[in-house]
Amino acid sequence: MQRIYRILKTPIASAFLASLLVFLSVMILRHTGSLESLELAAYDGCVALQPKISPVRPRIVLVGITENDIRRQGKWPLSDAVLADLLKVLSRRNPRAIGVDIFRDLSVPPGQEALDATLVENPNIIAVMKFGEGGIPGPPILKDTEQLGFNDLLVDPGGIVRRGLLFLDDGKTSAHAFALRLALFYLQKDGIKPMADDSHPEYIRLGPQTVRPFEAEDGPYIHADARGYQFLLDFKEDIQSFPIYSLTDLMNGKIDPGVVTDKIVIIGTVAQDAKDFFYTPYSKRLDADQNIPGIVIHAHVISQLLRWALGESSPIATASKTMEGAWIFLWCLLGGTLGFLVRSPWRFSLFAAAGVGVLWLGACFAFYMAFWIPLVPPAMGWIGSAIIVTAHISNQEKKQRAFLMQIFSMHVSPSLAEVIWQQRDQFLSGGRPKSQKLVATILFADIKGFSPVAEELDPIMLTEWLNTYMDKMTQVVMENSGVVDDYAGDGIKADFGTPLARKNEDEIRLDAENAVRCALCMGEAMHGINTSWKEQGLPTAGLRIGIHTGLVVAGTFGSSQRLKYTTIGNNVNIASRLESYDREHADSGPTKEPFRILISEATKEYIGEQFVTRKIGEIRFKGQKRDITVYSVLAWNRQNSFTA
Repeated sequence: MQRIYRILKTPIASAFLASLLVFLSVMILRHTGSLESLELAAYDGCVALQPKISPVRPRIVLVGITENDIRRQGKWPLSDAVLADLLKVLSRRNPRAIGVDIFRDLSVPPGQEALDATLVENPNIIAVMKFGEGGIPGPPILKDTEQLGFNDLLVDPGGIVRRGLLFLDDGKTSAHAFALRLALFYLQKDGIKPMADDSHPEYIRLGPQTVRPFEAEDGPYIHADARGYQFLLDFKEDIQSFPIYSLTDLMNGKIDPGVVTDKIVIIGTVAQDAKDFFYTPYSKRLDADQNIPGIVIHAHVISQLLRWALGESSPIATASKTMEGAWIFLWCLLGGTLGFLVRSPWRFSLFAAAGVGVLWLGACFAFYMAFWIPLVPPAMGWIGSAIIVTAHISNQEKKQRAFLMQIFSMHVSPSLAEVIWQQRDQFLSGGRPKSQKLVATILFADIKGFSPVAEELDPIMLTEWLNTYMDKMTQVVMENSGVVDDYAGDGIKADFGTPLARKNEDEIRLDAENAVRCALCMGEAMHGINTSWKEQGLPTAGLRIGIHTGLVVAGTFGSSQRLKYTTIGNNVNIASRLESYDREHADSGPTKEPFRILISEATKEYIGEQFVTRKIGEIRFKGQKRDITVYSVLAWNRQNSFTA
């Protein structure tokens, strides 16, 4: 259990858990429909930005009844006679199919008989009805024939048309869509008719394409109304792909007869007063009309059906919920990785923006290839995970830095403290320095003759006297790349070679040299302190230093409320014994300064001839099983004796 807890505390595990949390949050928002409007807006963006088809020979021609046409006729709706004349003119020009997107459930005199006759004589004319209870029936003469189709359009919340219909069924009756009727008439000449799919008989097949019915959770939709046989509209045609001719120009012979030959012709109103306008994904573009006439919507639907049947494009496919979830989770993980790896604010912003750009381009390209992939949820996961992981790790690093600085900043130089922070991964485990074996040089320093001084001075004076000594010695240790490990009364313990383990013998040698140099500097500093104390009439003191190099255990020890980073082991004890060892001939150097430095043979081997030393002899310290060769350090090798 402890091992699992330690693993969960690692930065990588924290980043993963944060990414998982963001993923679950995004999926909850998505499942509740909170992201649907944003996802539909992204869908609209993919529609608007995809390359458009502008056919040289359009298959669909529109006859739009304008305000000017209505003024010329003097009434609206058009009379049966005018509509009959229009259909006759068009029929003589041999279109494949004619769609009348004008309700004719009631006669508009005069001319009912002429209109009925025209409708019956031309089976390629399709009239409209509105489906269901409260709907509008088609012309009575066409009841129960294949010349009727419903012109109902599916409008999403916000008023935008994004889906088309093939069939509707209320449990009693079923009906074909107006667009489907016209498309099937057009395809008869090519020998194409709707078939059942071989693998899924409940699906319709048009030419080489199987049209899978839209489901309530497809694409960006959440709990959508999926009644009937629906499909997603791709709006691949440009807005100007379908030429619109006015009623007046057509009736006056101003239109080349070949314009409608072998085409689908749709008749309907484009007059603003008729209010037959709808919003589409194009409506959010500032450079386009904000709404589109109903006959243009029907033209888009028909064109899409024709492209499928003729093998020119494919229905828009959507991924399964499992695939969508995996896609979103992948981007949450990538966002977490970004937050884990990148600390620079401008780089973070650059990568975050680049990730959103890649997602956007990928979604648009996939849409162009007739495949919809989620855009908003993975983008939210990418940004959200990156921000949360960055914030979490930054907070953890802030705590770690405060923790490390609490342990080291008072005892090491600022430059070494920064190195410790930069290389924290080498020795941090579970948010605290891990215990490790390493080769270090340990220095113990102690005031000789402290007890008499303590008895002579009052507590306040003693404290100031001792702090003067401690402040100076700590500064000397830090200046020589040492770590002040501990204060014990009048004693100081310093480590050279911690907390970062050395990688080679050269680095260990440098630590030993730094420790001995530090000891000499402490001796010089002690000389200066004594001089100052004499001037103030305060007692002076001597200094004893012991140094040993060897394998130690370094780490944090103590309770969770109070931790201390230190070194322990037999080699630490040897350094302490060297400091406390006292022999008359080793108490001072040649200049009789009141300090002495003793080092072990191990340290002597590392410092070589860098310093002037004198062999003291073989000594067996208390608790040790073997003798240790001890040396006294006298000076730097470049000098003959100590100088103040």
